[in-house]
Amino acid sequence: MIGLAIDIALWLIVAAMALAAAKRSGALMRGTARQGGLEFLQLLPRIMIGVMGSGYIAAALPQDMVGQWLGDTSGLLGIAIATLAGALTPGGPVVGFALGAAALKGGAGAPQVIAYSTAWALFAFPRLFIFELPIMPVQVVWLRVVASLPVPFLAAAAAMLLGKP
Repeated sequence: MIGLAIDIALWLIVAAMALAAAKRSGALMRGTARQGGLEFLQLLPRIMIGVMGSGYIAAALPQDMVGQWLGDTSGLLGIAIATLAGALTPGGPVVGFALGAAALKGGAGAPQVIAYSTAWALFAFPRLFIFELPIMPVQVVWLRVVASLPVPFLAAAAAMLLGKP
């Protein structure tokens, strides 16, 4: 039920944005609709691969090992391992979230997966070295990384305080 409400809210936002674009110019509205449709068609196969792949990855993961190292009882060590794994994970959301979903299916705890996805979003080393360091001053990048280090741990702690999803 909540998923449907979120879907409706997102479509309402899209409709409002389309109306705003149409009000500015019909050509603008058609061009953005065409570009959005093309991006959707390009992204759809990747999403399908990620969702299906996460199921296969979950089946291939040794559940006893995932549960031991990343399960609910793994505590701070599991959160640290998940944080490091998130930072080392290359690729975009299809890869990162598919691996997080696979870990959940394989026995990982929600706080550990939250730490993983937060670290992936903040620190992904491949993105850091390919995009950030070549563009921004080194001191700024490393200051951002150091300032962000506690965030995955804080997100996992908040998840533990809030309870199971």
